[in-house]
Amino acid sequence: MLRRGAAWRPPQIKTSRVLVPICLQAGCVMTTEQNSKDLPDIEVGEDHVLAHNVDDEPVEANRRLFEGGLLKFVAMLAIAYSAFHLYSLNIAPLETWSFRIVHIAGALVLGFVLFAGARFVSSEEGGARHRWTTWISAGAMLPALYVLYQTFSFWQMVQNGAMRIPAELEVWHFGWPLLAATGAGIVMSWFHQRERSVFSVPDLVLIACSLAVAAYFLVVYNTSMRMSTGTSFAPVGISFAAIAGTALIMELTRRVAGMALVIIGLVFLAYVFAGPYLPGFLGYPGLSVQRFFSQVYTDAGILGPTTAVSSTYIILFIIFAAFLQSSKVGDYFVNFAFAAAGRSRGGPAKVSIFASGLMGMINGTSAGNVVSTGSLTIPLMKKVGYSKQSAGAVEAAASTGGQIMPPIMGAGAFIMAEITGIPYTEIAIAAIIPAILYFASVYFMVDFEAAKTGMRGMREDELPKLKTMMKQCYLFVPIIILIVALFMGYSVIRAGTLATVSAAVVSWLSPNKMGLRQILQALEIASYMAIQIIVVCAAAGVIVGVISLTGVGARFSVLLLDVAATSQLLALIFAMFISILLGMGMPTTAAYAVAASVVAPGLVQLGIEPLTAHFFVFYFAVVSAITPPVALASYAAAGISGANAMETSVASFRIGIAAFIVPFMFFYNSALLMEAGWFEIARALVTATFGVYMLSGGVLGWFARVSASWVTRVLLIAAALLMIEGGLWTDLTGIALAVLAFVIQKQRKARLATAGVV
Repeated sequence: MLRRGAAWRPPQIKTSRVLVPICLQAGCVMTTEQNSKDLPDIEVGEDHVLAHNVDDEPVEANRRLFEGGLLKFVAMLAIAYSAFHLYSLNIAPLETWSFRIVHIAGALVLGFVLFAGARFVSSEEGGARHRWTTWISAGAMLPALYVLYQTFSFWQMVQNGAMRIPAELEVWHFGWPLLAATGAGIVMSWFHQRERSVFSVPDLVLIACSLAVAAYFLVVYNTSMRMSTGTSFAPVGISFAAIAGTALIMELTRRVAGMALVIIGLVFLAYVFAGPYLPGFLGYPGLSVQRFFSQVYTDAGILGPTTAVSSTYIILFIIFAAFLQSSKVGDYFVNFAFAAAGRSRGGPAKVSIFASGLMGMINGTSAGNVVSTGSLTIPLMKKVGYSKQSAGAVEAAASTGGQIMPPIMGAGAFIMAEITGIPYTEIAIAAIIPAILYFASVYFMVDFEAAKTGMRGMREDELPKLKTMMKQCYLFVPIIILIVALFMGYSVIRAGTLATVSAAVVSWLSPNKMGLRQILQALEIASYMAIQIIVVCAAAGVIVGVISLTGVGARFSVLLLDVAATSQLLALIFAMFISILLGMGMPTTAAYAVAASVVAPGLVQLGIEPLTAHFFVFYFAVVSAITPPVALASYAAAGISGANAMETSVASFRIGIAAFIVPFMFFYNSALLMEAGWFEIARALVTATFGVYMLSGGVLGWFARVSASWVTRVLLIAAALLMIEGGLWTDLTGIALAVLAFVIQKQRKARLATAGVV
């Protein structure tokens, strides 16, 4: 978050080590590497409040920190961007495609203003390196400005009745100058290194190109020429604008989300033109450059479902989250969790589960949630006895679970509703039992480890007072209003707007009252928060466009059907691996959008209900954040705990193991998604909860208050799988195995007591 008047630095934990940058979903953020002895002192006030500013946005390593007038100008741009969306969504709607084009263009402009394409210079290096990039970029600014002028002249021609722009004008006076300026700006930004508070000339070129692309599409898409996209009659300028727009989206994606999504996007783009030369089911007749790019910037690609969701539901709920931040509701969530669960054994770990679940469902990114809440919970977990790996793993697993926590579920639920056409409220209801099972499993794992290692809880004088926290429970009102409004039949946009307004109103009952300054600050923060997810959704739209235009998704469905002919379970396992593979290194929304285009149609063709198929894909897209070897949430937690990143990812995979099993049960027991009668749903919830309890005991090796032998662990895991499945005979068999395991454990405990071990 950029504070007015001065460059803001993120709060730092006192440690003997230096701050190191690590790459996360949200870009490179500053965090700390700690030894177990380098723990922060707990500072509490008279009410023992632990959490302060936990939901402040971390400052990425490549984000500029402006000062003075430039800071105020950027803040005004950000406020205007958020206000535009609120106005368009609630008061004066724009034509759909025009709205989405402006939505993406605004994110590109703000993104290139805020995020640098190369590292900043250090104080020892002086004020600048590679000064030649400025001069080359200044030269590239000329064609960029010329292209902007040409879009204005095109608009005049259309207003004067022209049915078509002359091709030579589009090619030589718009297309090639635009590509030249875009290419030069991108390449120069890779080498242009300046101080953190200084703006970049190459990025100014990219801003001009972003505006030119948007202006051209607004001119063309508001005429009958829109209908010719994808045909030989499409204006050639559309292809030039789409190529430049795609390049700009990929470059900003690299800056805010890392290279993983960019590489995957480039592989898919290469497939468009390499497809005719590939063997087997991957081969297809091919598309020309003009035909493909004349369609990729339509609702078949970049302006399709992912951008439709980011321009409506996602941006609205990001504004809602920003209002909650400004009223310090995030601090309250964490302090309430400490007051409620901090005294129990392994208390900080259980606090992490509750707090990260609440925060994660709102902020929409697993790694970002780790950074915000983990900076407090991980050091406290280490203080009560958790190892560095376990502390980081618990936070990573809990933060990832926030993405499947209804009613908001990060942002994936909105994309699921857009793709499937299933009402959002139905998706939120279906997510209740899976979320309960996931967080119950993580809780049991944490509790068993605390019991196994003899950890203590936190002392009374270390914790906020529950009585004080209960007096502020009205801070939950905005979320309650959101839920009630959704289930009363209000649209998602209207419900989100009501919840946002209520957050400002409720703040007047708290010490953190929101006046005009705080409201404007919330709008500013929302724009900064939205940049990453908007550009990621646009980049995912490129991949979705490739899948739909080349037909590779349909060919993958055929392959999945062939596998299913041998074994349906094998086909599900294959779909699981593909979903995780596509999601590795990608934010949740992009991971789900891509996997839903490739995998979900094949599952539906297997006879699986669309809701079940998409939940299956969604879960594995989410847990890719804790799946080795590329587990971004685990890597973020390891950066805070000081543990080995791979060891932390393996530990978080183990803690979140239920999330890898429950999706398979959707196929066998639809009651887990609320698709049954109340008795069947209740029985499925009870038996599945006992199942994840035994699964946790089997995985961790602790049951009936004593460590478990390998025989008991096998019995517990088998019982868990049988009970999660949900059938009557499987439940009875699972209960029998659990009783057998309990008897074995009682005998083991008696033997150990006789030997004086326990």
